[in-house]
Amino acid sequence: MDKKVTIKDLIQKCNAKLIQGDENLPFENLCKDTRELMPGQIYLGIQGEKFNGSTLYKEALEKGAIACILENVELNYEILKKYPNATIVLAENTVKLLQDMAKYKRSLYNIPVVAITGSVGKTSTKDMVASVLTQKYKVLKTKGNYNNEIGLPLTVLSLKNEEAMVLEMGMNSFGEISVLTDIAKPDIAVITNIGTAHIGMLGSRENILKAKMEILEGLKPNGTVVINYDNDLLKKWYEREKDKYIVITYGLQKGSDILGENIELKENRSYCEAKINSKIYSVNIPVGGEHFVQNSLCALAVATALNIPIEDAIKGIAKFELTKKRMEIRKSKIGATVINDSYNANYDSVKAALDYLEKLPNKRKIAVLGDMLELGEYSKKLHEDVGEVVALNKINLLICVGNEAKNIAKKAEEKGMEKESIFLCNTNDEAIKILNENLNCDDAVLLKASNSLNFTQICEEIC
Repeated sequence: MDKKVTIKDLIQKCNAKLIQGDENLPFENLCKDTRELMPGQIYLGIQGEKFNGSTLYKEALEKGAIACILENVELNYEILKKYPNATIVLAENTVKLLQDMAKYKRSLYNIPVVAITGSVGKTSTKDMVASVLTQKYKVLKTKGNYNNEIGLPLTVLSLKNEEAMVLEMGMNSFGEISVLTDIAKPDIAVITNIGTAHIGMLGSRENILKAKMEILEGLKPNGTVVINYDNDLLKKWYEREKDKYIVITYGLQKGSDILGENIELKENRSYCEAKINSKIYSVNIPVGGEHFVQNSLCALAVATALNIPIEDAIKGIAKFELTKKRMEIRKSKIGATVINDSYNANYDSVKAALDYLEKLPNKRKIAVLGDMLELGEYSKKLHEDVGEVVALNKINLLICVGNEAKNIAKKAEEKGMEKESIFLCNTNDEAIKILNENLNCDDAVLLKASNSLNFTQICEEIC
């Protein structure tokens, strides 16, 4: 049942001030970007480091916003007179208001909430878990990667008549997940792995573990923790803390509660046998890659926690659909296999993608790799580590784009890759030119870099 949060709630709970309009207006259908705003939406003006979005209230009203929630702005009352039916609210802090209202709305619903964090695989795991939960519930899940201090509360505030939520939680510093889990109050907290993403901000994998484990601060009493038993730091955490929580482990290592065995990997599908309480289940996954086997095991762990029959959960896995730009399989104009995994990149996700590429049956393997960002003082070392993986997996052609990616090329050559098979590029256009000159119909091409490098441009040009 849809439980409305209204403008009146903002006024009462967040000390917001109604300038004009309807206090009974539902606080929903929010938009924080005037470029994307549609008629009938509520515009949320957010104060950024360099710009105050609240100053754009005129543009929002002109585009049909029915309300504007603003902060730190001088209002032009001549403009407001032109829109007498628009609701205008002034807040002390629109982001804090957004979070407080999301926390309040969450408190109105007694439904299962699954929160997912980790260095790699949050989005694909979220999609897999949501697909499994749809076998029992009507599910609301995080759209795309709306996983930060603004995106998560926007997701929660869009809750209407759904019966479960699957929420992704991202971070790049201490305290961020603490805020998110306080809003979400999860019944199940999933930690997929502890890798090197954002290590430049946090300084060590141990600190990344500490930041990710903030998710447990909001865990409901008698809630369940689901962890990847294959991850070294999570395994150590489990051995230390297992008596304090209800924990379900998953992975490929012996000792996992949900154990994956007899794995088969193909270009666009995977298979494993899941051993659960001594019973063996056949699991077919409609996407290739060992990391998606891990995701499916995680989804089975969540199903176990929510008493969803394993047979039903397996049906949900079979219906899983991958988010765009994440291991998206396409064909080039000449028929080559193109793996567009260009949404983001860190050492762990690049290694997983390269391992997948190496196992494909295609005659040649081509890796187009770009800079991995937010690695700080660890950047050079982690790019070199990727170069080692390239050489170890015997990639036939390596195309590196960006200044940091040159360290991938240098290390791959040091580890035995022929210099003639390595190309250094400053731009995507240079990479596209090299691909057009070298690509054969039976090749497999991996595109992998941080999102800001826009490797989707490369994909669109060759496909």
